[in-house]
Amino acid sequence: MTDSTTHLKRGLKNRHIQLIAMGGAIGTGLFLGSAHVIQTAGPSIILGYAIGGFIAFLIMRQLGEMIVHQPVAGSLSYFSDRYWNPFAGFLAGWNYWILYILVAMTELTAIAKYIQYWLPDLPTWITVLFFFVLVTIINFANVKLYGESEFWLAIIKVVAVLAMIAFGLYLLITAGPTSSASISNLWQHGGFFPNGFSGLFYMLAFLMFAFGGIELIGMTAAEAENPEKTIPQAINQVVWRILVFYIGSLTILLSLVPWNQLELGGLEKSPFVFIFSQLGIHWAAHLLNFIILTAALSVYNSCMYANSRMLYGLAQQGNAPKIFKQLNRQGAPFAAVLFSSVLIFGCVLLNYFVPENALSLLMYVSVTGLILNWALITITHLKFKRQIKQQQINSKFPALWSPLSNYIILLFIALILYIMWTQGFALSVKLLPIWIMLVYLVYLVLQANKRRP
Repeated sequence: MTDSTTHLKRGLKNRHIQLIAMGGAIGTGLFLGSAHVIQTAGPSIILGYAIGGFIAFLIMRQLGEMIVHQPVAGSLSYFSDRYWNPFAGFLAGWNYWILYILVAMTELTAIAKYIQYWLPDLPTWITVLFFFVLVTIINFANVKLYGESEFWLAIIKVVAVLAMIAFGLYLLITAGPTSSASISNLWQHGGFFPNGFSGLFYMLAFLMFAFGGIELIGMTAAEAENPEKTIPQAINQVVWRILVFYIGSLTILLSLVPWNQLELGGLEKSPFVFIFSQLGIHWAAHLLNFIILTAALSVYNSCMYANSRMLYGLAQQGNAPKIFKQLNRQGAPFAAVLFSSVLIFGCVLLNYFVPENALSLLMYVSVTGLILNWALITITHLKFKRQIKQQQINSKFPALWSPLSNYIILLFIALILYIMWTQGFALSVKLLPIWIMLVYLVYLVLQANKRRP
């Protein structure tokens, strides 16, 4: 049943917004992805995450300025349409939507694999079906239920990282003279850059994907209780917390043991397991598996939320069928949730029936989608600033160092594309113009249909 209203309800409190923003950037990139970077970059991974966090902060501040100025559903798509041109809004919205359809598919598949770590004989389709139904129901309900579920899922991740940092500090402080634990491990054993600066440079592309999801806060704007207050607070507070989690945890980890003595590989050899293993906790891998499972479930939950709200926003702009504007009695975009969930489940089925190389091709598209998403944010912000300056409107939450920061981000994106091109991800870069052209052709067809009498 749908309601007569087509306006989302403002049911997300400040604590919800902060944990949604924080949870979007703390995921498997930290818990497992850091292992690959440590092998190549050594202790300089700390500097790498600092650079990544700085770029993420600049992007969040630019998006945040536009959100506070106008807190609407499907914010990036709306802003691109209004301050750039209709195609930019169309591209931003549908790129964001398909990107998080693919991410959701990946996370849902990953959840099944994490469950199989404990129950290897349980068919993955049972796990997939269970969590698919659970998360879909959550997103059909009032937005407060989504906010609460994401709040507690994010809390688990945050507490887990803080516990690892605290325990690591304890090990460092109580380390005896014969212990290998020492802050000097950060510059001994080949130096801070054991493989030279290039060892870190070519890992920057891999590092940045750990910050994918920072723009999720833009999806909460239309349902935040007091966006002018909660959005700036969430953005300003969450970034330094992320830096503490990434830089703090990795600094402790690489002080406890020389980086070249860490045996990194599968789940049971994740770098964070080492911290727990120091006390002879042999079930460390089980604990980590639970944390990673929670992280994947949190990301999947947020993907479902973001997809439905972007589809709702696109419908409001006339860039998607009007049916997606319909809300149920709980104030959730029922049709948008249902359509997004059906496609997500379809992608999971693809994971079973199509060859692995076809699936990897879909993931290449998701990689380019993430880069395109950030580029659209910063270019749209440039045009937004130009327009409000002409209209002599004072910004309530100005971005840092704009327009210089916009050009820094665009230069950094070009650098990431160059790294991907030279490090075996050339196909991903080649798909970027093809994807834009494909969306443009769809846009032209839809515009032609609109003009027909």
